Amino acid sequence: MKQFTYLNNQFIIAMPSLADPNFFHTVTYLCQHNQEGALGIVINRSAEMKLGDIFMQMNIRATSLHAAEAPVFAGGPVQQERGFVLHTTGGGWDASMVISESISLTTSRDVIEAIAAGKGPEQYMVALGYAGWGEGQLEQEILANAWLNTPYSQHVLFDEPIDMRWRAAAEQIGIDINQLTTQAGHG
Repeated sequence: MKQFTYLNNQFIIAMPSLADPNFFHTVTYLCQHNQEGALGIVINRSAEMKLGDIFMQMNIRATSLHAAEAPVFAGGPVQQERGFVLHTTGGGWDASMVISESISLTTSRDVIEAIAAGKGPEQYMVALGYAGWGEGQLEQEILANAWLNTPYSQHVLFDEPIDMRWRAAAEQIGIDINQLTTQAGHG
């Protein structure tokens, strides 16, 4: 097998031919990718709920109407009952993993409480569940042309309209994702 570069802090974009309903037309931000596997958060699939619903479930009083109206994302098929917050780095939360100089992943209640009070990270997105791959699984899927990897973009992650993120992530490297065939991808 050829040498593989780990894709931490990058997007993987589902190729148009990837039919798995968990990942069809998704963009996943890779938080952790190493010899043991990978963990990512799908950033373009709504969980059909608002963050205010999460605040109510957790008995957190929200003083930030903006935060309460924020969408909640379906972050992937694993542990869908568990919340993950991708956010700009900083804040000193209880359970954070720094992914890059600019992005962290937090799973502790304190960041949700801060967001509800309007005192959370500058930019964030809350997801339920994550996408996970076992040892060598993601590498095999990439070699099989299921995924296209692209650099991470803070704009795509936080600012791009949800329904435009799949196309916008691919456009970062000059690809019109809608024009790709099943034969395109990594050679």
